[in-house]
Amino acid sequence: MEGRSKGNLLLLLAAAIWGFAFVAQREGMVHLGPLAFNGIRFLLGAFTVLVFVMLTQPLTGLKQVLSEKLLLIHGFMAGLVLFFASSFQQLGMIYTTAGNAGFITSLYVLFVPVIGLMRNQPSGKLVWAGALLAAFGLYLLSVKDGFAMQTGDLLVLISAVFWAFHLVILAYIAPLHDFRHIAFYQFLVTGTISLFLASLFEDVRFEAFKPAWLPILYTGILSAGLGFTLQIAGQRKARADHAALILSLEAVFALAGGYLILHESMTPKQLAGAAFMLAASVIAQWPAGKNKTKKLLQ
Repeated sequence: MEGRSKGNLLLLLAAAIWGFAFVAQREGMVHLGPLAFNGIRFLLGAFTVLVFVMLTQPLTGLKQVLSEKLLLIHGFMAGLVLFFASSFQQLGMIYTTAGNAGFITSLYVLFVPVIGLMRNQPSGKLVWAGALLAAFGLYLLSVKDGFAMQTGDLLVLISAVFWAFHLVILAYIAPLHDFRHIAFYQFLVTGTISLFLASLFEDVRFEAFKPAWLPILYTGILSAGLGFTLQIAGQRKARADHAALILSLEAVFALAGGYLILHESMTPKQLAGAAFMLAASVIAQWPAGKNKTKKLLQ
């Protein structure tokens, strides 16, 4: 139980870092395109993890990173899905608020149990109850009159599907490798693909990186290098659906960041949606008796 509690704490820390990263992501794109921004921040994340590996595992760590074929395959799998998830999210944030992006991204709490059903790994009743309540919160938060979502909301919603697959993949590969090694490879893959495509489809200029240095540092070192690495470490002891519920609390931090830093306002309807999504995270993790709780967390 101690291992699970530690894993949950790592996931919660990742959620807090990611939530405030939505503000930095929006600010960074004032000067850079979404692909260029993602490319530089994930490569910075890879460099951050590599430095950490060299400091903590100067010989054995580097040998494993360079020689394990299965690690390379799994790192590529995670990095490719991370590329699609982060790209759709970053593009969508051009057309929506940091608060909306945070809450819509957290809809992966619904998609992860659906994927679990497809893989014959059904979630518990409380997980489904929380996921459905979160979906209702999303409706109150982002769906406008006429049942139409904004373009940015839809793009971020697509990213949520990829975030769900990313959670499922990590739940499978995280126990098989050192979490630092997986983090390095997935960042390297995501950053390389993003920067390559940015050179083809975006007007990338060196001068544009200068005014965006602070958002790049935060999202590269903290959000990617630290936040995603904490996610992998936490998922070594958690099911994908359980991890999704904890990580969805990033929405709360995103709302706080948008309000405190970007001075974004929310309507009473949106605030109600935010409250429902927060309640969903609590209900889905509420103990339902010793045996049921043990089954849910395993």
